[in-house]
Amino acid sequence: MHTQTLKTEISVAEMVTALLAGSAALLVLGLQPILLGELVEARQVTLEGVGLVAMAEIVALGIGVLLGDLARPLKHLRTVTAMATLCALALDALTPRVSGDLGFALVRAAAGLAEGLLVWATTAVIVRCANPARLAGVFFVVQTAVQALTGLALARWVIPTLGWQGAFQVVAALMLLPLLLARAMPRGLQPLAAPAQTGFRWSRQTGLPLLTVFLQMATLGSLWAYLEPLGKDAGFEAKDIQTLIAAALGMQIVGGCAGSALVRRLHAWPTLLAGSALLAAIALAVSRTPSGGTWQFAALCAAFAFVWLFIAPYQMGLAFDADGSGRVASLVPAAQLFGIAFGPLVASFVVEGESAAAVPMVSAAFAAAAALALVASASARRTLARAA
Repeated sequence: MHTQTLKTEISVAEMVTALLAGSAALLVLGLQPILLGELVEARQVTLEGVGLVAMAEIVALGIGVLLGDLARPLKHLRTVTAMATLCALALDALTPRVSGDLGFALVRAAAGLAEGLLVWATTAVIVRCANPARLAGVFFVVQTAVQALTGLALARWVIPTLGWQGAFQVVAALMLLPLLLARAMPRGLQPLAAPAQTGFRWSRQTGLPLLTVFLQMATLGSLWAYLEPLGKDAGFEAKDIQTLIAAALGMQIVGGCAGSALVRRLHAWPTLLAGSALLAAIALAVSRTPSGGTWQFAALCAAFAFVWLFIAPYQMGLAFDADGSGRVASLVPAAQLFGIAFGPLVASFVVEGESAAAVPMVSAAFAAAAALALVASASARRTLARAA
């Protein structure tokens, strides 16, 4: 009987294909402020419901990643990619036909599961490459570039002519890319080394990096989901804040490129600690931005976006520092997604009517918690080193 040979090396073409597939899967994630802002403006969802809709899709994305990690269909990577893409495309096309907080939450959650399987496939390729931390940084840059270009097109051309319905139709059309590329994915991948071979076990040392990633992404997600109402409070018109969001995605690309270029020179722990401190300071400054302070708000958005992608490769690096086998690193995307979902959910509890003024304080609190988790992680590593 014919047995399939599983790959031990990933070609450049397969890496590129995997990054593009994952970028398409995470497209809505970067566009959420624009899409959710339009849904609120059109009274399709309430401002309080923004957190629910954002959380539903992102939590489902994380669950999709976990399902892929548990099932590990490594011999059927191409089939998983094609089927997940078809499901996501169909649900994106269905989204304009639903209404209400619950309706959007259910449809976007279903889309999130399919998108999560695509992200799992991309992560499976990344953690098996020679330099996974740098490739993770490249992945963030690629996905953000796609988000930035799409966000600019939505803000300037699609939404003004076709409305929010047209925006989701464009997202559905872009899902054709991973469908066309599915056959260029690796045919199969070797499983990671078993815990018995690597000595891996769950402990404070291996768990705290994932908690750190979760809290940092909650910091980012809470502010990102409410960026449009916060921008309006600072004096921006809806169309201008959408353009600002697209520009912030462009600044993320700069941050991601810088982070990827320096990932071999800077240690993960101090870089992430500094990133948490900067994010807390930015969130506090946003909360103090006066009405009419559009330039101040724009500068803070640029700094926020830069730090977001700059620290991304170091999150993967922190995971590999704790566990060289890649087991923890393979769960980093799930921790990122759950954090991005949890942040808006918590922030939704402090939204009052049409005001999101208290949201930056929630973001700052998450950043402080991430810094504490990093300190605890360093302490756990020192304790383990002394025991050894």
